[in-house]
Amino acid sequence: MLTTVVIGGGPAGMMAAINASQKYKTILIEKNEKLGKKLYITGKGRCNITNSKDISEFFNYIPGNPNFLYSALYTFTNENTIDFFEKLGVKFKIERGDRVFPLSDKSSDIISALQKSLKQNNVDIMLNTSVSKFICNKNRIIGVELKNGEILKADFFILCTGGMSYPQTGSSGDGYKFAKDLGHTITDITPALVPIEINEEWVKNLQGLSLKNIELKILKNNRVICEDFGEMLFTHFGISGPIVLSMSREVGKQKKLRAVIDLKPAISRNELDKRIQKDFKKYINKDFKNSLDDLLPRKLIDTVIMLSKIDPNKKVNLIKKEERIDLVDLLKGLPLTIKGCRPIDEAIVTSGGINTKEIDPSTMRSKIIDNLYFAGEIIDVDAFTGGFNIQIALSTGYLAGISLIEL
Repeated sequence: MLTTVVIGGGPAGMMAAINASQKYKTILIEKNEKLGKKLYITGKGRCNITNSKDISEFFNYIPGNPNFLYSALYTFTNENTIDFFEKLGVKFKIERGDRVFPLSDKSSDIISALQKSLKQNNVDIMLNTSVSKFICNKNRIIGVELKNGEILKADFFILCTGGMSYPQTGSSGDGYKFAKDLGHTITDITPALVPIEINEEWVKNLQGLSLKNIELKILKNNRVICEDFGEMLFTHFGISGPIVLSMSREVGKQKKLRAVIDLKPAISRNELDKRIQKDFKKYINKDFKNSLDDLLPRKLIDTVIMLSKIDPNKKVNLIKKEERIDLVDLLKGLPLTIKGCRPIDEAIVTSGGINTKEIDPSTMRSKIIDNLYFAGEIIDVDAFTGGFNIQIALSTGYLAGISLIEL
């Protein structure tokens, strides 16, 4: 009986092993003490397994090589994912943004289901086992050498070792070295879905402040390179939150960027000016520092006053029109200077990886090594938050596994 070795016990590796085992003896190698270590912490431990949007909409949420994933996502869709886990006893619920979570809010339910399927399909699992190198003969792999010196021979190999985000879960970039040694090209590795560091010292005063329904724009040379609307959070080093994470992959790839926050995107400058005039009339005998409570969160007021350069003790009725217009401009474009992204080990996913031009998108097979397949984050594909990245891992793992059994 022919043998398949799958390296990496994340969602892509487990799904690949489950499907390869339909025809071949399958061995799953994982260097951690348990499978799915990164899955345990995804979605804050709740595991946002997929998204319930129509599969055709997924590509709008995949900035990293979406076209490459067409076959994978249509071969194993989000509906297939839900059906697969429901048959294994997992119940689901749909939350804001069409995010799909286990009804129990426990990522362990997803991992237990995958382990159950692995057991049902007689997959041999080798935990606490690391690969040191691949052994090749021309353009075929004949085996892998383990760290303990043991040689494991097989007929097919599926590499699913993940990216470089959350290295404490095992994603330390090993797979990139293996792929490079085998002749593959690795595109630039940068963090994606990661907070952004800001140069301005005043952001530290806003630590913990969450802003909803704001618009954030990232600019280079005064040209907007990306923008989004939603929720963000100030931290001790800069900014985070859903829209920041989604835009971070662009920040990670470029230098000398700045950002502007529109605190009131739902109204025009003229409408905001009228609103401020109305508040100033209401608080006409108060100091400027006591006139913004109706307009801004309390924690933000001191910073806005400082940036406006208006004397905080100045009476509202003495504020000039020019000062008021400058205040409007500030609220519609709070300026930030971007230092860069937080380190990749804080990123949710990795942007970059094995060049997709070197992988057959209809099978996940290497175009360089005859009996090598790839799945998951090791490939140069990445998506926004919302369950899309785990679905990509499951879909590419499934496709790699069934492509083997169709040989």
